[in-house]
Amino acid sequence: MTRESDKITFREDPSDLTKGNINRRQFLGTVAAASVALGPWSRSTKSISSAATTWDSRIMLRPFDYRGVKLGRSRWQQQYASARDFYLSVSNDDILHGFRRAAGLNAPGAPLGGWAGRDSSVIFGQWLQAMARTSQANDDTELRDKATFLVDEWAKTLGADGNPRMRHYPWEKLVGGLSDMRQYAGHGGAPALLEKVVDWGVKALDRTRTPAANKPWELHSGVPLEWYTLSENLYRAHQLTGNAKYKEFGDVWRYDAYWNKFADNSAPTNAHGVHAYSHCNSFSGAAMAYLIEGDTRLLRIMENFCDFLQDSQCYATGGYGPAERYVINDGALGESLTSRLDSFEAPCCTWAAFKLARYLTMFTGQSRYGDWIERLLYNGIGAALPIVENGKHFYYANYHLGAGMKVYSRNNYTCCSGTYFQSVAEYQNLIYFKDETGLYVNLYLSSEVTWETVGRSIRLTQQTDYPEGDTIAMRLEMAGPANFSLNLRVPGWAAGVSVKVNGEALDVPAPPGRWASIHRTWRGGDVVEMTIPLHFRRAPIDRWHPNRVAVVRGPVVYAQQIVHKHLVSIPPDDEALNEWLVATDNPAVFRYAGQEQSSQRDDFMPFYRFAELQSYRMYFDSALRNVLW
Repeated sequence: MTRESDKITFREDPSDLTKGNINRRQFLGTVAAASVALGPWSRSTKSISSAATTWDSRIMLRPFDYRGVKLGRSRWQQQYASARDFYLSVSNDDILHGFRRAAGLNAPGAPLGGWAGRDSSVIFGQWLQAMARTSQANDDTELRDKATFLVDEWAKTLGADGNPRMRHYPWEKLVGGLSDMRQYAGHGGAPALLEKVVDWGVKALDRTRTPAANKPWELHSGVPLEWYTLSENLYRAHQLTGNAKYKEFGDVWRYDAYWNKFADNSAPTNAHGVHAYSHCNSFSGAAMAYLIEGDTRLLRIMENFCDFLQDSQCYATGGYGPAERYVINDGALGESLTSRLDSFEAPCCTWAAFKLARYLTMFTGQSRYGDWIERLLYNGIGAALPIVENGKHFYYANYHLGAGMKVYSRNNYTCCSGTYFQSVAEYQNLIYFKDETGLYVNLYLSSEVTWETVGRSIRLTQQTDYPEGDTIAMRLEMAGPANFSLNLRVPGWAAGVSVKVNGEALDVPAPPGRWASIHRTWRGGDVVEMTIPLHFRRAPIDRWHPNRVAVVRGPVVYAQQIVHKHLVSIPPDDEALNEWLVATDNPAVFRYAGQEQSSQRDDFMPFYRFAELQSYRMYFDSALRNVLW
């Protein structure tokens, strides 16, 4: 039965959503209040407020910006907690050692080693950014104090001319870290440090700016290295401060030479062979340029680029970039499964994709970008090995057709030790979005969110064992009745989704790839139950290899343990696949029909459950017959 007050609709396109759906009065009040707290940045309050009105009109859905969202118990909350404890434990003196030594100061401690053997500049800004965001998200005083100490001590090593002794790649991360230290950690000295560092960069950074190319090999990331990623954080600094110098310097590093390949189509013939992570990351610069300038051509470019990745570059996991490159759209992705072990640069590429998908969700209001976020949460960064002692960390995910294993990088403290922290810190910023009409549930993950709407403070709590179970329970708490919309993402692969409110089924058609919107007067204690049936399906690697498939259940890629010799043939269609895989007592583990009782180690289970050096098979040539290795 459906209550007369319940209105159920579906949203997909921007035209389905109310334009300008952020409450301007609340947003500008927030900006003004933040400006008062910004110290040296407060002189720009007028320009910030004026520009914010324009920026606001381009944002359809807003994330919670590391405020008001808490993770509940799950393997991904445990992953975050483990990462937080690791980074908190790294010696401050070791992190600062190289900076102090280069400045001629007393330098206790020792180099971190690996890519941070000279100093920690390659990951310093990334760590500051992640520490600032997680300290805001969880009111984590220990992490905030550590980040503050690191900034204060590092500032003592900064030359009088603002020279941080960094080239483009770490310099850009530093700009992001200092911006976030002020925005999220409340560091009063960060604005002046940022301005000093940028003033030095304007004068000193090499502006060669050779675009990346597929050959010679050395040009895969352009010259200077990854220069085209610099614009995003400079644009963010401009957005935060209103200071024109940051926008002007950000414009220097725009990457129109590559962005324009996607101006009119999503399948350009000359976009391959370049570094996958950094080129995806560059589109976050396009996103910030769109937010500031409002050029709809940039938004179209971002959408086309995302479609390019989904249509020809992404594996079933949501990962992309074999050997860290985009491939020619001629079956090369499928062929990579037989020749490469470095299928996906998991922490870095997840970070870039999380940002791009979040920006596109914000600007378009479409739910489909949440599907990519979800796939990478469970199969990308959420399936990575944890960072452990001495900076050992996961780098490449291996999807090789014959067999794969998860292994640690041969180098410690590479860039992936920075993006690992940034990616898990982003979890809390991707679960929920909001507009002035209600809440949008983007990810189904045990968590709670508190926000204000229609004059009420409202808390929603999710409890679920999804994606291993198919039911999500959401409980609402508030002091009095409140009329708003609760919008639930229906995944693009989902069929037969159903919703109950307080135990009563709602007659809700649920087309995949849309927002299911329930508008009603809610009361404290209301419970929404959503069921997303989880079925197995075959996911071909590309259209040139229709029988080279991964096994997927809901958003999760399943892999087969291969301790024994059995090489199985995957059934020819989804219906047969669901009959062939049989549930076990463990809700996440399945056996295949005819599997020998003694070969329980040949079971299928989620890719995220595989540990270090545990052999698995993710992709299968389904035309093969049962054979022995």
